[in-house]
Amino acid sequence: MRRRPLRTRLTLAASCAVAAVAVGVCLAAFLVIRHQLLHQLDLHLSQSARLAEQQYRREPLGVVQGECRFLAAPACAQLVPARAAEDPAKPFLLPVTEATREVASGERGAFYGETSLAGHRARLLTTPLDGDRALQVAVRSDTVDRGVRQAAWVLGVLGAGGVLLAGALGSWVSRTGLAPVTRLTATAEHITSTRDVRHRIELPPERGGREDEVTRLAASFNTMLDELEKSVSAQRRLVADASHELRTPLTALRTNAELLTRADRLSDAQRDRATAALARQLREVTTLVNDLIELAREEEPSPLIEDVHLTSVLTHAVDAARDHWPAVPFSLSVAPDAHTATVAGVPARLSRLLSSLLDNAAKFTSPGLPVDVTCTASADHLEVLIRDHGPGITDEDLPYVFDRFYRARAARALPGSGLGLAMARQIARAHEASLTAEHAPGGGALFRLRVPVSGFR
Repeated sequence: MRRRPLRTRLTLAASCAVAAVAVGVCLAAFLVIRHQLLHQLDLHLSQSARLAEQQYRREPLGVVQGECRFLAAPACAQLVPARAAEDPAKPFLLPVTEATREVASGERGAFYGETSLAGHRARLLTTPLDGDRALQVAVRSDTVDRGVRQAAWVLGVLGAGGVLLAGALGSWVSRTGLAPVTRLTATAEHITSTRDVRHRIELPPERGGREDEVTRLAASFNTMLDELEKSVSAQRRLVADASHELRTPLTALRTNAELLTRADRLSDAQRDRATAALARQLREVTTLVNDLIELAREEEPSPLIEDVHLTSVLTHAVDAARDHWPAVPFSLSVAPDAHTATVAGVPARLSRLLSSLLDNAAKFTSPGLPVDVTCTASADHLEVLIRDHGPGITDEDLPYVFDRFYRARAARALPGSGLGLAMARQIARAHEASLTAEHAPGGGALFRLRVPVSGFR
């Protein structure tokens, strides 16, 4: 069964369930009808026995009363003594057994039985009577048997119809219930064959929170396709942007390399300038490639995660920024309780995050004005604020400052690849931290980093 298609298995399961109910109902109805017919026959026998007993008390019966030979009368009755020596000379027409003698002697209670007279089935009641005798009353039961057979035939036909209907309903249920799964499968096969992730599964309109499991599965599949489409688009955009960003430095590298191949035709000053330009361009390309590799990594390696004093990393990053930007003053302020707080992360990656933010602030701050860095602690997170005193971020650029290769119009003339803030956002997300950009009071840009605290020491 496990090798059969899901629709076949669902059809068989639903059909068997409905068929079992239909057959069970028909069987129960047959048993109830048969019981009621036999019960009515037994009531008739009991009433006939009471009438015969009342007549015996008024006027003693002979051995046999009624047309028992052919069962022409509604019922026939006979008296059976407790001892066989008292039997009449005329033979009994109804069967007399040891159980009948026991009823006559009072050793056993009344009972019902089946017999056959003149080729007809009959129902027999044996009940005790005063004077050490037993009264036997018989009535034809073939009419009841005929009714039972008719009921069995009718219910059998209904049961067979129910089984056929169960098969049809099972097929309809499986076809209807698996329709979204069929559409999901067709969508997956279409995407596999065409590699077009824009295709979606059609969902019922106006669902209103009443989705069944299969509809929720289809909706989840559409959501997954949305995320996959975003991922594919981001990858294509990354490749396109990377190729665009790499084209210029690679062209310059090739030009300078070709120029150095003809070094014998160059003066010493020209050769030195070409060598310096080649080294600078190599550093730029190396930095760009390393940034792309870092951006391609979505999470931090678990073995490298440790408890880190973020204030120590921040102090080291600020000292490095001062060496790299000697013309820019950096102001660092750390709250006392922040020194004892630790965060879970990779020190080198956190240092890279902070260095990217500090370099960005130093690049845009106005000459002679400082970059303000503050660090505060709360019960559940550390907050680092990095503010510059530059032109700030325009409202139209603010939603895109963390996008890869995005550079504001005012920053396109400045050095850089446009990957620093994108990498900072990715490192922050990998550490379950939040990084936002906003307008600083009084002008400039303010970057707010919140890192969850793992403990205080």
